[in-house]
Amino acid sequence: MSEFLAYLQLGFSHITDSNGYDHILFIMAICAVYTLVDWKKVVILVTAFTAGHSITLALSTLGYVNVNADWIELLIPVTILITAFLNFFHSMPKNSYAPKEKHPAFRYPLALGFGLIHGLGFSNYLRALLGQEADIFNPLLGFNVGLELGQLIIVFIILVIAFAMIELLRVQKLSWIQVLSGIIFGMALSLILNNELFRTLTGMPVNS
Repeated sequence: MSEFLAYLQLGFSHITDSNGYDHILFIMAICAVYTLVDWKKVVILVTAFTAGHSITLALSTLGYVNVNADWIELLIPVTILITAFLNFFHSMPKNSYAPKEKHPAFRYPLALGFGLIHGLGFSNYLRALLGQEADIFNPLLGFNVGLELGQLIIVFIILVIAFAMIELLRVQKLSWIQVLSGIIFGMALSLILNNELFRTLTGMPVNS
């Protein structure tokens, strides 16, 4: 149990670590168009992301999947960039008599697919922690539970902030979505442009 709790704490710390904010940015991007009143939609969306990263986290940690870490470090900010970009096309009702906002069904398989990529990123960190350890079931389970707890806290904070901005401070929801998504898009683009593999592939000078 102590081993489980130790890896749970490591998983929680990993996803909430501000120094490795790429996963936080992705969660912000997929939640940017929602507030607390949309919590059911968010639960489904986050569950799809969780399913994706849980699959590849397990498969990669167990040695069944092996992807070059450099590609994963590049693909993760790409997933953030695409998700933030799609938020700009979020449709709002034109008037109070119009139907409720449409939430495209593609957001759910997209979260699942991008979760697969993020799971590979989580696994690289977990495998570095495990080293030559033979029994990985408890560490894998504990680390995954820690990731989920941290993820849920991040989601809750984002939804509360969105609720406060839109419902209490009366910021236009579309303006909130566009500003938040714009910030996330810019940060993701910066991560891509500073990625060593991207700079190598595009012929840009590699950061020293």
